Amino acid sequence: MSAQGHAVPGTTPPAESAAVTRRVTAYSVLTALILVGAKAVAWSASGSVALLSSLADSTLDLVASLGTFLAVRYAVTPPDAEHRFGHGKAEAFASLVQACLVFASAALVGREAVARLADPRPVEHGGWALAVMGLSIALTLLLVAAQTRALKKTGSVAVSGDRAHYFADLASNLAAVAGIAGATFLSLPELDAFAGLAVSAWLVWGAIGVLREAADHLMDKGLPVEARARIVELALADPQMTGVHQLRTRVAGPYVMIQFHADLDPALTLEAAHAILVEAENRILAEYPAADILIHPDPRGRAEPHGGAFQETAAAHSPQATPES
Repeated sequence: MSAQGHAVPGTTPPAESAAVTRRVTAYSVLTALILVGAKAVAWSASGSVALLSSLADSTLDLVASLGTFLAVRYAVTPPDAEHRFGHGKAEAFASLVQACLVFASAALVGREAVARLADPRPVEHGGWALAVMGLSIALTLLLVAAQTRALKKTGSVAVSGDRAHYFADLASNLAAVAGIAGATFLSLPELDAFAGLAVSAWLVWGAIGVLREAADHLMDKGLPVEARARIVELALADPQMTGVHQLRTRVAGPYVMIQFHADLDPALTLEAAHAILVEAENRILAEYPAADILIHPDPRGRAEPHGGAFQETAAAHSPQATPES
């Protein structure tokens, strides 16, 4: 489990991960459709800018949820001739699009709130608007709970981005309730506009978090330190493998790529060395069933320094090395 409470990528079997993400993204689309319809009707009756801000956010969430719905299905399609590492990064692209849409939503809400501060207007049919917002909060809470359970199983970056949207929706809905209630019952229409500004700021903050997570995946950030240490521990469980170095990991949607160099007795036959590496792969696959593993054998004490674009550092030669070099 990662620091955010997400599953470490690669630890859930691909078929199970695909089933979970497909189901929760379908829930997301259905929830967004219901909320957009209900908020559109309530906004047309009330004219509330806070409700409009929430409607704009839900509309963009619907677009983002549809993108995520398609992305998680594309991400689990098998590798092909042009994509030999699979299509897992489609999830990160979907999350990146989500971040851009949230930024756009924040700009729209902020502009409308500033305009309404300059020209305050009363909120009509505030009771209906509050009822719709109550429905929105209840449905969003149910969806976020389902997405949280999915993240504990899959660690999907696309689901994480979608959940960030709906967390922002909760703040949007609560701010909208405060604004509508103030405008309706206290005759202070300015509160409606201030609620819109608060939602705009919250959306920007949420979008930054989504953007960072998507960028980590697209820039091939490795697994957490604890996960890398565990991979080394599993590899070295066989005393015939006396060292691991140049460990590299990267995440692609539901999959994780693992590669490293292993120190072996130079007197071993090719067949014996191969058997040791296969057993190491199987130990790692038992905990990372969605991993693609590549192990390069090195004759202990006789291997030449590995050159190329990713040359090893001195620290990477330690038998217990875990850094991504």
